[in-house]
Parts: sequence; structure tokens; C-alpha cells
Amino acid sequence: MAQSTPIARALISVSDKTGLVDFARALSAKGVAILSTGGSAAAIRDAGIPVTEVADHTGFPEMLDGRVKTLHPKIHGGILGIRGNAAHEQAMKDAGITPIDLVVVNLYPFEATVAKGADFDTCIENIDIGGPSMIRAAAKNHAAVTVVVDPADYARVLAEIDAHAGATTPEFRRELAHKAYARTGAYDAAIATWFAGARGETFPETAFLVGKRAQELRYGENPHQQAAFYTDGSNRPGVATARQVQGKELSYNNLNDTDAAFELVAEFVEPAVAIIKHANPCGVATGTDVLAAYVDALRCDPVSAFGGIVALNRRLTGAVAEEVAKIFTEVVIAPEADDDALAIFAAKKNLRLLLTGGMPDPAAKGWFAKTLAGGILMQSRDNGRVLPAEIKVVTKRAPTEREMRDLLFAFTVGKHVKSNAIVYVKDGATVGIGAGQMSRVDSSRIAARKAEDAAAAAGLPESLAKGSVVASDAFFPFADGLLAAAEAGATAVIQPGGSIRDAEVIAAADEANLAMVFTGMRHFRH
Repeated sequence: MAQSTPIARALISVSDKTGLVDFARALSAKGVAILSTGGSAAAIRDAGIPVTEVADHTGFPEMLDGRVKTLHPKIHGGILGIRGNAAHEQAMKDAGITPIDLVVVNLYPFEATVAKGADFDTCIENIDIGGPSMIRAAAKNHAAVTVVVDPADYARVLAEIDAHAGATTPEFRRELAHKAYARTGAYDAAIATWFAGARGETFPETAFLVGKRAQELRYGENPHQQAAFYTDGSNRPGVATARQVQGKELSYNNLNDTDAAFELVAEFVEPAVAIIKHANPCGVATGTDVLAAYVDALRCDPVSAFGGIVALNRRLTGAVAEEVAKIFTEVVIAPEADDDALAIFAAKKNLRLLLTGGMPDPAAKGWFAKTLAGGILMQSRDNGRVLPAEIKVVTKRAPTEREMRDLLFAFTVGKHVKSNAIVYVKDGATVGIGAGQMSRVDSSRIAARKAEDAAAAAGLPESLAKGSVVASDAFFPFADGLLAAAEAGATAVIQPGGSIRDAEVIAAADEANLAMVFTGMRHFRH
């Protein structure tokens, strides 16, 4: 049965000593006796706060280089004994065990040790044993014991004690117990995941997906769906690490689309801008600066850009902000912004501005997971990149130097377009994109129509696809998709190759005087 008796004794053993002294001083001032270990005890004692070493409390010294100090019946019995249970209370009395009402423990920094690239033995030594044992024991006995694993909760604990005559409420203890088990669960998951990697296992028998809730969202993809955003602790620059400078709360769809935009624009070394709508690019360009890139990216599909996401891989300047502010934009994400840009966007109260402080590495390894009914699909990040030396020219005519630059650009953009994907590019900017169609020839036709629409919007006499190059994320199964691109005005093609009809497609390219190259790499994105 839940108890709400005043806290008389606390056990404190923490690696993260943030706020430790102030918390211990406040507890001591409330008459709480403090047990502690090692560095925690030293910090408390040095601050002039009364503290009893665990070794003195148990009568058993620390041993094995500190591996054994709290693993003792006087500690675990004091935590686990059920208050109000006559048998437990008599057993505790017979063994000289006094109750411990508050357990304050955070764990050896295993995750941080791994992140620093420490060697195997160092990582092993940073696996906490006594800490998780005490946390789990206190959480199990939360009917009477308050457990704290996060320094951010110290002030809340003190407020609870003040509000309830030195005790905490059952509801509060249950909340902290839940948080405690989540922490030990995540800790064990981190250890198991690291062990799998250390053993060279790409897909271990048991996989863990652990995240920390960063935001509860108003709803999911649709208003009748619930949603939340969790971070995975990888600190990859992007939506998970960004500082939101202004604007409304980000929605589920905002987060998904903004991530897609920023990951795309990170592919390029040159100043680049990507405009995304419904997780698909509607315009991507590089330029001498981000202003030129933005103008060219917007030209590709100004209609779809309305209400879209704009991502930059350079500082957001006032000149770019002025252009972006001319149409309704949901989110702008960039590594940083100057004061002029901040001032211009300040007048756009609904526009969300995210600043990340850096760019993600497109070549970095990582993992993606997708849930299915009754299961999870896991795969590595698509960090594949095609180098010019790896490209095979398969037609009679080889691409010109300009065509080759645009082909590589188009194929990179195609990696971020939903399959089936067709991307037309001219002079480092997309001029037509066909995405997500069941037929590749339909994607080709849609992209060609987009190029015509963009030309009309710009007041130009002919399609932007005239003189462009075209990329396909997967092979052309028939020549029709390739011929649609030729009809639109493309002069060169990049595709993976590998179809049983490659010879037929190559012959069609030769007949149309197209230059075509094979990459040997596919970029499906479903």
C-alpha cells in the first residue's frame, strides 16, 4: 500500500554532480540524513554538509576498485523493505537495517564514453552495476521510496517535500519510478547495441529503438492521429538539434518535410538551396551564393513551393530572407542566420525558422527503421555516392563536361525524390521533377510538364527541359521513359542500368543522339 511518510534518510550516489551540493544542503536543512559514496560523498562533505559514507553505514569497505560498495543487504534491504509489512519490518530490525526513503542515483557515463571513441576495456569499466540495481529496487518499491535519476528533478522533489510535510505523494513517486525504469532500460539498450557493434553484428538478434521525447505534437499526419517527436541522442545536425528562433509549433508533417529538405541540401559542397513539399523536392539548385541558388530552385516549380520548406547549407542572409518572404513558406532551416534575416522574418510570425549550428555529414553511417504490422524493417542510411570515375558511358556519345556535372547533380537530387523518380537538371538547378509514380514513364512525363509550366511561369518561350540532362533513380525497364525525356529536350541521361532490356534502351538513346551513363547504383526511396 502506498505510503506518504516523511523522508528521513536519503542515499545519494551520482556521476553527474550538477546541482548536487545545493540539493544535499536543502535535504540536510530539512532534517534528512544523507548516505553517500565516493566522489558524491566527498563533494557533499567538502561543502560542510553532514554525510555518512556507505561503507561506514554497512560496516563493509568498498572493494574491487569500487565495483562493490552499495551491493549490500543494509542498502538494498533499506530500499526494498515494504513499509507496514510486519514480517519485513521485523527482518529489517533483526538485521539492523534502517529504511532508505529517497534514492538519488545517476549512472556511469557509458553512452558518453562510447561517443568519445574509448577502447573496449574503458567502455566496459563505465558499465554501472550498483547504480541500476539501486534505481530498479527503489522504483519497484515506489509505494514508499522516491527515486531520482535526473538532476533536473531536484527542485521538484524539494517542492514536493515542502508541500507535503516532508513527504512525497504516491502519484509523484510513481511518475519518478516510471522515469527511472525508462532510464535503466535505455542504458541497457545502449550497452547491448554497443556490444553488438563491438562483435561486428550489423543486425543483432534483439534490436533496440530508444528515443527521448522532445515534443508532444498536436496531431500526426492527420488531425485524428496522435503523435510525438523523439530524439535518438546521435546529435546529427538537423531538426533534432535545431533551435527554433520563431514561429508556430512544428507539426508532424513540418518535422518530416524539414528533415527531408535539410538532408538533401547537405549533399552539396557548393552553396545550395532545396525547397520541399510533402517530403519531395520541388526545386533544388546550387549557385555562387545561396541567393542565386534560391532563385533557381524556386524557378523549377513556384506553384508547389507555396507553403513549402526551404533548406540552405549556408548562412541565411537578409537578401535571401527578403526573397523567401515574398511567398508563404512554412519552415526555413539553415545552419545560421544574420541579423538582417532575423529582422525580416520577425515580421512573419507564422514562419518557423530553425537554426542548426552545422550541417549533417551525408556520408556518415546511420540507421533507419520503419514499422510494419507486427514488425520493424531496419536498414542502413543511403549514403551511397557516385564518383565520376565509377560512371560507365554506354552510348556512342559521351557527355560533355557540363552535362556530366549536371548528371551527377541530378542523380544526387534523385536520391531524395520518392520513387519512381525522374529529375531534369540544367546548369546546376532542377528544372523538372517527377516523383512517386507507379510508372517511370509517367514520372518522366510529369517532370517534363513541370518544366513546361515553370518556363511559362517565367515567361520563357520554351520548356526549361530543353538542353537539360535527366536522372532516373532506377533503370529504365523500357525505352519509353527515356524517349519521353528526349522528347522533352534532354540531351544526356544518368541511370543505374541493370535492366534485361538495357541494350534496347541504349540503342534508343543512340538513335536520339543522347549521351547516357550507368552508375551501377540504385536510389529507391519509398
